[in-house]
Amino acid sequence: MKQLFDDVSFKCSKLVTKDYSTSFSLAVYMLSPSIRDAIYSIYGFVRFADEIVDSFHGYDKENLINDFETDYYKAYHSGISLNPILNSFQQTVKKYNISDDLIQAFLKSMKMDLIKLDYNSKAEYEEYIYGSADVVGLMCLKVFVRGNNQKYEQLKDEAMRLGSAFQKVNFLRDLRDDNLILNRNYFPGVDLNSFDENAKKIIINEINEDFKIAYQGIVKLPIEAKFGVYTAYVYYKKLLKKLENTPCKEIGNTRIRVSNYTKATLLAQSFVTYKLRLVE
Repeated sequence: MKQLFDDVSFKCSKLVTKDYSTSFSLAVYMLSPSIRDAIYSIYGFVRFADEIVDSFHGYDKENLINDFETDYYKAYHSGISLNPILNSFQQTVKKYNISDDLIQAFLKSMKMDLIKLDYNSKAEYEEYIYGSADVVGLMCLKVFVRGNNQKYEQLKDEAMRLGSAFQKVNFLRDLRDDNLILNRNYFPGVDLNSFDENAKKIIINEINEDFKIAYQGIVKLPIEAKFGVYTAYVYYKKLLKKLENTPCKEIGNTRIRVSNYTKATLLAQSFVTYKLRLVE
């Protein structure tokens, strides 16, 4: 029964989302049930690719990411894969007409993590963010608008800015691990040794500008997607505020988190705000 296998495949993507990111999983749960599986499948795909380049130390990462890419295209062309993550993702790609240039841009940024440690110019930094985050937002947007190209083009820029904001917050949160464990430096001209309050302020102002523009797109999203995306937006805004209030030295020594209690409180506050129609 192929349908049973497909159902299991999407459940695997959901499990990956829940186990790797409680915050993102919570946001997805706030989406309409009709589009949750598609977003889970996108997350599963990008999470596995990211794990290959970030976590599989001691293994041949280059071969693994190349095999992952090859196996995806085999799944796409044949319509099936025994890898449940790829099986669910290729179905989502076809159903919502996710263009291949988005997938290629994402994989390109993942491969850059294998060979590039420093991003010395704004152009390099923006290219990496486009591939690692902006296009993920665009993949999700394809699902949210259900193939409506006019709506997609209308919301495209804001979706990219939201992806950029999320990624930059992650960079700031993971500054210690990126520098000390992975030896990467994403922010041009900034490293752990020279990171100070002024450098942090510049980065935070940049992220806040991304959030400001992204919000203009959130309020225009279809009803099926708006609350879930708004939930993720509120969570990341809270994390950014916590990073803003954390001394630079502490950011360089520990990974800043938002507690589960705070997440639950943010969810309740977001729900009230949404129901009062303040998200518009």
